[in-house]
Amino acid sequence: MTALITYDPAAALTTQPDNRFAALADAFNIARDEVLADDKLFKSQAAVPESKQPLDAGFVSWPEDLLLDMKTNGAGSLIVQLEQCAARLSSTSDSVVVLGIGGSYMGMRAMYEALCDPFHNERSRDDRQGVPRIYFEGWNVDSDHQSDLLNLLDRRAERATGGGPDGRTSVVVISKSGATLETAVAFRNFRALLERRFPDSLPDLIVPVTGESGRLRDLANAAGFQNVFSIPNGIGGRFSVLTPVGLLPAAIAGINIRRLLQGAADMTEHFRTADYGSNAVLDYTSVGHVMETDHGLTTRVLSTWGCHLEAVGLWYDQLLAESLGKQERGATPLTGVNTRDLHSRGQQHQEGRR
Repeated sequence: MTALITYDPAAALTTQPDNRFAALADAFNIARDEVLADDKLFKSQAAVPESKQPLDAGFVSWPEDLLLDMKTNGAGSLIVQLEQCAARLSSTSDSVVVLGIGGSYMGMRAMYEALCDPFHNERSRDDRQGVPRIYFEGWNVDSDHQSDLLNLLDRRAERATGGGPDGRTSVVVISKSGATLETAVAFRNFRALLERRFPDSLPDLIVPVTGESGRLRDLANAAGFQNVFSIPNGIGGRFSVLTPVGLLPAAIAGINIRRLLQGAADMTEHFRTADYGSNAVLDYTSVGHVMETDHGLTTRVLSTWGCHLEAVGLWYDQLLAESLGKQERGATPLTGVNTRDLHSRGQQHQEGRR
């Protein structure tokens, strides 16, 4: 088993009555059992009760399922197919643009900024060891940002000589429904660039990651792209980082997706088997619950002490807000990066309005 993330709630425990967290053990064990039962219900394809619709529980054991698929099916497994597609794009393109919004890009961006060289795109191809430059677009409606990237890629294509990857761009477009406006507009613009600069290679340079049906799926079927990957039903966008949504861009960026999945599988097993009080998932959740319900602390600050983890914080903001921030409930998540924010946010959090 890989080394797992740990959680130390000692500071929070000192602020509570001695038995406050221990008294929650039964409730949180029941909650864990329900999550695991929902995962089994999803896999069984049985009818889902109305009260649990939509049941986005498929992410729980998904990493384990992918690793088993690789062990069973080898070259035909999804992991190997993703690795082969990533290797193809890396060998034929010097830039890859990932188009997506929300859960379609935030998890991958968190991995990229946490694990990769922050100046990766500035390095030569040799220094990057053949890994393409990685860009993210389609996540807002900032036309200036998008047009500047389009102009940059267009100039590189104009200056390129020879038939190698230099100056060539590929696009990974991610949208489960295929109807996300920001991503759809960006895809139209980047596809136009590829059609103009690389008309004979278009089916090889665009890889859609989408649902089994929808506008993007219909377009992909009609266009005959070399690779098209599916987002599994039962896995919501914000939980999709370990599906092709995040795994394909991660593999393109040179991240070892097999080890990534193994780490996730190990953490799931820890959640499944570790006792309350030594279970990082249950313990963290219980502390957040007590602080919110007992003390009205409805603002949660994730303070990272390094630039590499800022995007992890922004991804966490989305996970928390979109999952629990419904029906006038849920804490407000904020991310700060110290020591940058220590003199403003840090001071406000410690000395400002309670």
